[in-house]
Formats: sequence, C-alpha cells, structure tokens
Amino acid sequence: MPIYGGHFDIDGRYQEQDELNKKMQDPSFWDNREEADKTITALSESKKITEGITKVKRELTDNLDLLALIEEDDLDSKNTLEQEYLRIKEELSSLEIFLLLDGPYDKNNCILEVHSGAGGTEACDWAMMLYRMYNRYCEKKGYKVELLDYQEGEEVGIKSASLLIKGSYAYGYLKCERGVHRLVRLSPFDANNKRHTSFASIEVTPELDNNVEIEIDPKDLKIDVYRSGGAGGQHVNTTDSAVRITHLPTKLVVTCQNERSQLQNREKALSILKGKLKLLELAKQEQERKDIQGDLSAINFGSQIRSYVLHPYSLVKDARTKVETSNVTKVLDGDIDIFIESYLKEVQK
Repeated sequence: MPIYGGHFDIDGRYQEQDELNKKMQDPSFWDNREEADKTITALSESKKITEGITKVKRELTDNLDLLALIEEDDLDSKNTLEQEYLRIKEELSSLEIFLLLDGPYDKNNCILEVHSGAGGTEACDWAMMLYRMYNRYCEKKGYKVELLDYQEGEEVGIKSASLLIKGSYAYGYLKCERGVHRLVRLSPFDANNKRHTSFASIEVTPELDNNVEIEIDPKDLKIDVYRSGGAGGQHVNTTDSAVRITHLPTKLVVTCQNERSQLQNREKALSILKGKLKLLELAKQEQERKDIQGDLSAINFGSQIRSYVLHPYSLVKDARTKVETSNVTKVLDGDIDIFIESYLKEVQK
C-alpha cells in the first residue's frame, strides 16, 4: 500500500496545516469561539495523520534495513521482524479507515434513532438490545451520549429512542449502521420456547452547524406537544413539554422530550429535522444515496443490512459486506468496529 498519494497525500496535509496555522494567527480568530474550536480540532486531526504516516514510513524503512542484515538461517530474527511488520500493517490499516471518513458531515456529531419493527414485545426487546449495543459502542469510543427521546414498549423494551452522540467523526462511523437489523433467537417471551425473528431499524442523521441554511415553510410543519414519558429528565411526566414535528411534504417525523422546556425541545427537534432534510437534498442533487444517507428503502422492514442469529447457531453477518463473526455476545456488547470498517472500505471501491 503506498504511503503517498490519494488518502495518504502527506504534502497536501502539510499545506492544510500551514493554512490552518495562518488562520489561527489572525487577530479576530477568537471572535467566534465555535469556529475557532473547529479550526483547532482540524489542525489536531491533520497533525495526527501526518505524524502517523511519518511514523509508519520510518518503521518500514528501519525494518527493510534490518532485513538486509539478517542471515538466512536466523529464524528467530525473521519471526520477530514478521510480527513487527504485521503490527505496522495494522497501524496503516487504522490510518486508512480514519482517512476514509471524508464525507461532508463525517466529522459531525450525530443523532441515532432506534425504532422497533413489527412484532410487538419481541421487536421492542430487540430495539432495547440495539439501544444498549450502541450505548456500549459509544462508551468504547469515548463519545458523549445525550438522550433526546425515549418511548417505552407496552410490556418490555422500547418502541423508539433518539440519542445525540457527540464526538469526533461520530456521524462518519455510525452512518454505516443505518438500516434494518434482524434478530433470530429462541423467544424468552414464548411459553413454547419457539424461534422468533424480530426487526428494528436504525436511522442516523448528522448534527448540522448553525451556518447550514435549510429553509422550512412553517405551513409545512405539524407540531404536536404532549406529556413527556419514559426515561430521563427531571421534568418527565410533569408538563406538556415534549414536541413532535411532522414535515408534511416528506412525512418525516422527529420528536424530542428530554430538554427542560417545550421551547428547547422544539428547537432541538427542528435541528434534527433540518439534518434529515439536508440529507434528502444532497441525495437528490448528487444521486449518491449510499455515500450520503444509505438506501432509503432500508427503513422499510424488507431488507436488513445485518442479521444476528442466536439460534440454532451463533452468527452475526453483514449482508452488504458479507463480513461475519460467531461472537454474538461481543458484538451486542458494542464491539461493531469490524462491520463499520469493512463497510467504509466497501463504499470506497
């Protein structure tokens, strides 16, 4: 794999750093704290890439020099060198994944929504399992999670939940999870212990900056307020502060109930709606739904992106990349990098 060119354009990265440093020297740099923070983050990320590439290049050069000095029959040294090569290869692979996150909103925070499918109790329980899986994934990544909306199931689990996930490249990674997830298991809710298939869908939307303009005609909105319910918030079940907004032309629905007031919930819901509308606009303009929002038909429960089988065998398999693992427990505990990274590579082909 070449070190220079394409995603590994180190000269371009150094030029980018020079431009960012010049921007930081401007006397008015701190006038806009939000933009200043973005610039500092961008510079830090660019330096991380160039330092990583330089380190890998140096290690490869050193190992090539050592290889030339090793005798043919020195198997121990050759084995050590082989292990070192594999480690360097893994470092390079990690850099490659990071550099694949070059979409217009990949660096942004995101809103991740879990929706149970048809199937009542089974589907609500499966939605809760996915809700837990993504929370554990965010813990491992060091992301901050805020609960925006939470609708409990009638008996167990959840009908839906909405999470604001804050962290570098949160959208870039989690956009890979958008679609229908299928579970096959022996039902803990079936007295006859029969095998059941359940579905839940995941939707992921980038959190947009305030400077991204999306025009929404107030006449196109149907706004409902209701009493908050479910988990989170000291005002839950005390006031009609929860907000549901329906965008009539597209039938998009967003809800928010975890802020302190109806006004704050309304503002947050509108922000989420703008993100969804921006994705639709980009998809229409560029005709690249897979790169921007994923296959829109995925919200319908007809084509799953991934299957989680607990019986009669253990297997998690991604339908898009064919990547699979038998360690279902580990996956449901938030270890989903294998699927995210393989999907990112697949999209770049």
